[in-house]
Amino acid sequence: MNMTWDEAVSTLTGSGCPFEITTQEVMGLPTKVYSRTPNSLRDLFMIARLYGDKPYLVYEDETWSYTDLVQHIDGLAHALVHSYGIEKGDRVAIAMRNYPEWIVAFAAITSIGGIAVALNAWWVTDELEYGLKDSGSKLVIVDEERVKRIAPILEAAKAEAIAIRATGELPPGIDRYEDVIQLGAEMPEIGIDTDDDATILYTSGTTGFPKGAVSTHRAVLSALVGFACRAEIGKLTGSGGEVGAGEDDPAVILCVPLFHVTGLVPVMMGTFVSGSRLVMMHRWDPDRALELIERERITTFVGVPTMSWELLESPDFARRDTSSLSSVSGGGAPAPPELVRRIEDGFDTARPGIGYGMTETNALGPQNSGNDYVAKPTSAGRVSPSMDISVIDEKGNVLGPNERGEICFRGANLIRCYWGKPDETAEVISDGWLKSGDIGWLDDDGFIFVADRAKDMVLRAGENIYSAEVEAAIYEHPGVYEAAVYGVPHERLGEEVATTVMVKAGRSIDAKELQDFLSERIAKFKVPTHMKFVTEQLPRNASGKILKRELREVMIKES
Repeated sequence: MNMTWDEAVSTLTGSGCPFEITTQEVMGLPTKVYSRTPNSLRDLFMIARLYGDKPYLVYEDETWSYTDLVQHIDGLAHALVHSYGIEKGDRVAIAMRNYPEWIVAFAAITSIGGIAVALNAWWVTDELEYGLKDSGSKLVIVDEERVKRIAPILEAAKAEAIAIRATGELPPGIDRYEDVIQLGAEMPEIGIDTDDDATILYTSGTTGFPKGAVSTHRAVLSALVGFACRAEIGKLTGSGGEVGAGEDDPAVILCVPLFHVTGLVPVMMGTFVSGSRLVMMHRWDPDRALELIERERITTFVGVPTMSWELLESPDFARRDTSSLSSVSGGGAPAPPELVRRIEDGFDTARPGIGYGMTETNALGPQNSGNDYVAKPTSAGRVSPSMDISVIDEKGNVLGPNERGEICFRGANLIRCYWGKPDETAEVISDGWLKSGDIGWLDDDGFIFVADRAKDMVLRAGENIYSAEVEAAIYEHPGVYEAAVYGVPHERLGEEVATTVMVKAGRSIDAKELQDFLSERIAKFKVPTHMKFVTEQLPRNASGKILKRELREVMIKES
């Protein structure tokens, strides 16, 4: 018989239990922590040594064992200290697409007390220069594609560079990875405190300059242990995914960038906790993903919701064997209820899941999966036991159940600050609480519902219209592939509702048809009055989020 939520939490987090929670002082404030959390990321990556020659990573036609990985981590760590003079607290940047060496670089940097700066691989030269200068990185590790972008700015940024998988002659100031790494060298002995800084991840930066979110070793590891605890709760309550055919050899597919918090923390670093194989995609392609799911017997799929949608829409879906999957989950954006239903009905064994986290929470936050998600498909779920959650009004007063306001989080997994930006830090973090910028509410059972990003909410004639609600209704139309809802200026009403819709191949939709369809599902004042239909995918940033600002600008220009 399945436990209740409270019973499962008590069983797992009580005194002497596997995920025992105690209260410790973190950054001057009493904070809930998992008492068995590793001290540092160095300790986490030491786990790899226990697995020996067991296969760890599959990338295209390459297979890396744990031994292979450890040799590269140790060799690069040795070079960082002895060849480049990297000391504890120095920033070392990584600017590359998903490659095995990304993981090597991250593990080596953090294992010697350096701060790993994850730069967006989509950035152009000016943006990369901003990231290097803003973080003060002494060294940047790049792939061949980034060599040309990084070479002109190294002198101005006062940084050196190492290039991986590079062919041909390299520009001055850039060393070749193969010439630098010393396989067989010992990992340098460095003492690391749990509250030392470990990572800087840059926010999406869809408007203005991105901010560098700084996390300590404790913050990252608290998130990792939180994910593990939440998975065990799912098993005890029966709200987790069903067991797929490949569960005896767990394997996770990495289809989101490692410079994004989802790819880095729960997916990549989570494999060191679970002992799962990591199957890395060179770039996202739904047909290729289905091929890898079948070939590698993938058990866990994590992406943004649009990726799950694209799997189901792929012409190859019906002929590919996905029976190994136990979970198809996502994050980074709300999933329309129609997608939850399609995952539940479309896969033989996999159950749907959603995670609501942020760069600022190291991706940890409320999660919903399995039976709970099917029952409450518009909810992001319950928060991890190590975190506190509240909903506040504009004056900072805590609201009761079912009252809408701004969602706030507290926990040891939160970032310490934005690098070099004390004012911006103070705007979002106060007394240990992080303001999410999201509007939502808690129901009587403790499930969180996210209505919208505060900045994405449309204010029409004094009425709050939540774009996620309108998008969910649009996705119910059988001809819609994907959609984004946003506001456009209106002289009398303030804003009007607008949408850009990608139509499925072979289908056609016009504005009146979609408006009539929506009028049966949502209030008329929420139905978009401005509509644009396209046949190509909507623009996204590197983390897979649709760039509504670009769509809004196009709509305003064409209206």
